[in-house]
Amino acid sequence: MKVLVVEDERDLGRLLKEFLEREGFVVETAADGEEGLYMATSGPFDVIVLDILLPKLNGWQVLEGIRSSGSKIPVLMLTALDGIEDKVKGFYLGADDYLSKPFDIRELVVRIQSLLRRSQPVGTPSSILKVGDLALDMSLKTVIRGNERIALRKKEYQILEYLMLNSGRVVPKSELEEHLWNEDDELWSDVIRSHIKNLRKKIDGGHKKKLIKTVRGMGYEISDR
Repeated sequence: MKVLVVEDERDLGRLLKEFLEREGFVVETAADGEEGLYMATSGPFDVIVLDILLPKLNGWQVLEGIRSSGSKIPVLMLTALDGIEDKVKGFYLGADDYLSKPFDIRELVVRIQSLLRRSQPVGTPSSILKVGDLALDMSLKTVIRGNERIALRKKEYQILEYLMLNSGRVVPKSELEEHLWNEDDELWSDVIRSHIKNLRKKIDGGHKKKLIKTVRGMGYEISDR
């Protein structure tokens, strides 16, 4: 699942990105309202975490722009403003949930998961990624190729989901390292190579059509070409 975090406090934004990625989400960030509105209305996201007190455009304006574009993507507002009037205004403009600062990040994760369940019922097409005869259900966290269900370890699943979210594009090893561990060094390169090797056995083993490809000197790609 892909999350957009719009937060101008860089330390908090980085913390949210790291924590949510450890929970298996794909996360992009924006540091001001203009960038946040552009990303929210031009990229595919499953949920948006939106601060209110932002530079350039405030959270209210960003939210109004998102809804004016016709998007129904769930939006969770972060705010240091805890007055009931502010919450009423947010809900009136189309916010789906509120979380007041300071907050426990674990509560944020639970609220995001709740919004996702409400907006994308399990098994709906929007929760399923497909490459050839390989299907990954992001709600159920299940992987099926043909008629066979495939059991994956947590990191294997996260790598596969990220590759499928970027299917048809070569994903550099450094990008995978940053996404999975927020690190970029030779140690994690070896770990990723090991996970990719295991994924190939589980996903492509016994199949004539190989989906997971190594592009030498560049990274990895999943496609049915």
